[in-house]
Amino acid sequence: MTSLEDKVAIVTGASSGIGEATAWALAQAGVKVALAARRKDRLGNLNKKIGDHGGQAFIAQMDVTKPEDWQATVKQTLKKWKSLDILINNAGVMLLSFMDKLKVEEWMQMIDINVKGVLHGIAAVLPLMREQKRGDIINISSDAAIKVFPGSAIYSGTKAAVNWISEGLRSELAREKMPIRVTSIMPGAVTTELASHITDRDIFTYFRTHPPIEFLQPDDIAATVLYALQQPGHVDVNQILVRPSQQAA
Repeated sequence: MTSLEDKVAIVTGASSGIGEATAWALAQAGVKVALAARRKDRLGNLNKKIGDHGGQAFIAQMDVTKPEDWQATVKQTLKKWKSLDILINNAGVMLLSFMDKLKVEEWMQMIDINVKGVLHGIAAVLPLMREQKRGDIINISSDAAIKVFPGSAIYSGTKAAVNWISEGLRSELAREKMPIRVTSIMPGAVTTELASHITDRDIFTYFRTHPPIEFLQPDDIAATVLYALQQPGHVDVNQILVRPSQQAA
């Protein structure tokens, strides 16, 4: 496995869940991490934890829907560490609702964060990675990208977009023989804060019709990220679908 020691990463959504677990795992592997999210207080706790364990990190308070925040974070990262090797596009929302509830504002929020946020991230780092002829872009998608269920129409659509954006970018880079790897990771059910933001209470009634299962933990997805990053340079892990062993669909 390839060492990640002294590589530099930006991790979005690092204030909780998969982003927090991934930032911690990267720091433990020797990666210098820019902790990007809106909740500065939560980032402070993680930043201190990394520093207390001998790692290197800094807080980059940002909103992934704002290109100017992306540019500021990339500039700050380069000023501090002189390079950028890894982007983890993790920030996302899962505002499930039945279509007839017409939660149009929530639909737009998912598109802005889950799709446009990923695109802003790619736009912010791709020129640099092309110039230095190296880099890894990992986009956290969802198993909802390859299925749709009642209440997930918009969410599934945004995550399918992430998959196809990832594959399109990978294909273009491969045609140029540009050594920048692109990976889409599709987690199934994970214990995170995502479901707590759902406002359509009927969704939870629907969920209760399903038998309970043991969910994945954020650390499981962080380990998946490390697996993709630690492959030899000639290996590009394009997509990873990872679900709980008890998840039937």
